Amino acid sequence: MSAEASEAAEAPFSRRTLFWGIFASLLAAAGFFLLSTYAPDFRRPEGGATPLSKGGTGYAGLVEWLKLANGQAPPMARGEKDLESPLASTFLLIVTIAPESDPAALERIIKLRSGKETLFVLPKWQTMPLLGHDGWETKVERLPSTVVNDRLGRIAKAKLGEGKPTVDRIDVEGRKIAVPDELHWVADEHPLIAAGDGRAVLTELDNEPFYILTDPDLINNAALKDEQKAAAALDMIAMLEPAKGAVMFDLTLHGIGQNYDLAKLLVEPPFLALTLSVLVAAALAFLHGLGRFGPPRAEGRAIAFGKRALVDTTAMLLRRAGRLGGLGDRYAALMRQRAAALLGAPHGLQGEALDRWLDSRDKGEAHGFTSRFKAANDSNSLAGMHEAAEELHDWTARRLGERR
Repeated sequence: MSAEASEAAEAPFSRRTLFWGIFASLLAAAGFFLLSTYAPDFRRPEGGATPLSKGGTGYAGLVEWLKLANGQAPPMARGEKDLESPLASTFLLIVTIAPESDPAALERIIKLRSGKETLFVLPKWQTMPLLGHDGWETKVERLPSTVVNDRLGRIAKAKLGEGKPTVDRIDVEGRKIAVPDELHWVADEHPLIAAGDGRAVLTELDNEPFYILTDPDLINNAALKDEQKAAAALDMIAMLEPAKGAVMFDLTLHGIGQNYDLAKLLVEPPFLALTLSVLVAAALAFLHGLGRFGPPRAEGRAIAFGKRALVDTTAMLLRRAGRLGGLGDRYAALMRQRAAALLGAPHGLQGEALDRWLDSRDKGEAHGFTSRFKAANDSNSLAGMHEAAEELHDWTARRLGERR
């Protein structure tokens, strides 16, 4: 078998193929992560009084109606940044209040929109999902006045009026439409749209450019099925908006785009810079690992050969056993016997007699061997034993050199 065939058998895929495969996998994983993170924000709610709902109390029909009338879809405010942007101040913001809307979120919107054109649409009906039809809902009953007055009281010092309207039709910019069932109204001497004397359906605050539509059945999906009410809804918004087509719908009150979690923190400022830094570092480490620098390091033996390995292993065992402190006298006795054998001491000399004979071999220093022997014998620390052992070894090596 040739070298090329052998290499192809060991590596069936080329480096380039592997690189693009890994790159495509990482790109798909990143896309899946981002889509999973932001999917809940763009998922249309099923029912409810939101601009994305196609249920009877929703306002998706009004959004589509404005898109057809103005040639472009009205923008949606998905976060407080959208409400605070300079562009948002030029729009009429339509805030559709649901029965389950958070009062604290409503107060934040009121504060953020201070001095800006805003239309608040009050809730009216309690509904439940209609089984077998996604996004549909069925009307249960009219909301208690206390629930509606709680939301209304956070916008203006007013309460829903009691009693039925005194007229059967409402005038919206010269267009007559039928009065909705169980009409919601508030007392106002100068209403923008009235349902009889002093009974306002659309009212304006005195100290803020805020408008309140008390009855949502004039503009919601259920109302737009009537041709006259659909036309009246456009007339009403055209009467309020500061510029033609400048309408924005609020989604923050319904919790859309406000769900924060760890995944969003990783891909949004200020932690986005940290995430990118980690990814770049990981990419550099991956590229660094693609090539080898120098020959591969050979794996060493578990048990090394040679005298040095034996000495190192013995020293390690003695250190772990805590026996190094008692080796000084034994090493000194061993060096005495070695020096006697190398220098040719008379047979039978031992102890102090052998020390005196070894001292006599040193012509330049009195008691040269004895002093070094005693230092090694008395040492009990590792540094002291090391120094004394070197002195004994050097003394023996010099005497042996002089003899030769």
